[in-house]
Amino acid sequence: MATAHNQIRSIDPDFEEQLLDSINRWVERELKPIAKRHDVEDIYPDHVVEQMRDLGLFGATIGPEWGGLGLPASTYVKIVAAICRVWMAPTGIFNSHLMLAHAIERNGTPEQKARWLPKLATGELRGGLALTEPDAGTDLQGIRTTAIRQGDHYILNGQKTWITNAYKGDVVALLARTDPVAQPRHSGMGLFIVDKPREGLTTPGKLPKAAYRAIDTAPIFLDNVEIPADQLIGGVEGQGFYHATGGLELGRINVAARGVGMAEGALERATAYAQQRHTMGKPISEHQAIQLKLGEMVTRARAARLLTLDAATAYDRAERCDMEAGMAKYFASEAARTNAEEAMRIHGGNAISQDYEIERYYRDAMLLIIGEGTNEMQRIIISRQWIRRNPA
Repeated sequence: MATAHNQIRSIDPDFEEQLLDSINRWVERELKPIAKRHDVEDIYPDHVVEQMRDLGLFGATIGPEWGGLGLPASTYVKIVAAICRVWMAPTGIFNSHLMLAHAIERNGTPEQKARWLPKLATGELRGGLALTEPDAGTDLQGIRTTAIRQGDHYILNGQKTWITNAYKGDVVALLARTDPVAQPRHSGMGLFIVDKPREGLTTPGKLPKAAYRAIDTAPIFLDNVEIPADQLIGGVEGQGFYHATGGLELGRINVAARGVGMAEGALERATAYAQQRHTMGKPISEHQAIQLKLGEMVTRARAARLLTLDAATAYDRAERCDMEAGMAKYFASEAARTNAEEAMRIHGGNAISQDYEIERYYRDAMLLIIGEGTNEMQRIIISRQWIRRNPA
């Protein structure tokens, strides 16, 4: 199995089948019974995190030489989709963690890889990616957090927000300005490995959210935080923007996989309910209006899966796939939202009851549409790449 994106990744089909079977059994046995309570009461699933460590999910895409499974993206997206069929939130815990590991594995110095990747692969250390700020989301060039070199360390000041694993996690890859007056703006940035605890670094607790509940999403405040200079990923200033955005293809494929799972999960719930609910003397699945909805939903879910596998396969072949990843993220996230909405219509009045859980799919789907680059931005990226690939 390969460990870098410039190498082709593959997996033994029998091993993949066994792995996916284990994941599916774990989802049914451990996640399905607790998802509703943890979402409604916003309870962090500590025991689920430990189970995911045992399953190797925190090292899923990290190379075997560092203790990870080294899975290709095409296998990883199937795992993510399988979990999201039942409950999307837990995938955020290891997805964000693996984006941190990806930044180090792809861009770090040999010393950084040796120091951090083995502990990230086992889940001994857990973390995420700290890019977003109150005034800078999709436009990362607008960040204001600074990292000023002083001798053998950097002094960090600023604020990050909406950072998954910021509160419960141990370490983040944090984007900051090493040269606040650099032009163009992206040329004056660094991506830093910031571990806790650090004097001056505070994470006051998870943010209240309408969706993506149970897991921690928190702000990070930095007040004269000292970070050793050897925790600048790659060891060279000015490369942080590229290190941060270099994983966007994989990140968008991850989000697409979540959308696939949620589109399929909403379809499954709607299918079951339509056969249980009777009106006018027959199951509503026999009414043409419901059949039209289900026909669209199953087609939409299948198309989302195929687009996502297409992007993941291109990624595994080490091909440029920003357009494919953008299409997958855009379509699969919209498929999740639309299927959730149609499933709510099929459920009728019961749709707004937390007992039926379908309303959670709708709430969570909106995160996918906004996160990892808004779908409006995805359409622009797709269009630009299409034009570049098809010049007149």
